[in-house]
Amino acid sequence: MRGEGEAVRLTGAELGADLGERATLVQFSTSFCQPCRATRRTLAEVAGMVEGVAHVEVDAESQLELVRRLEIRRTPTVLVLDAAGRVVRRAAGQPRRMDVIAALGEAV
Repeated sequence: MRGEGEAVRLTGAELGADLGERATLVQFSTSFCQPCRATRRTLAEVAGMVEGVAHVEVDAESQLELVRRLEIRRTPTVLVLDAAGRVVRRAAGQPRRMDVIAALGEAV
């Protein structure tokens, strides 16, 4: 997972779900994306392990304006938001559980 150059900030209203108290794992997915299913399980598992962390899945096909704004090029793409909704890390492709946990360490 790589860091974000300039701090992009997202709100719960933009994502269609409440942000976590400490951090939010945002997953951009599409219905035909096979690795998205495994990513969903990994992120839900990590969010369940850390108090105050939420997992939000966004359907990239129905949120094209947000996808363009964030320059999402492939699915799954995962964004790690801090408590204020700032993007602190992002990665494209299926993340490893250890990488997600490490990225959360930067957000909380």
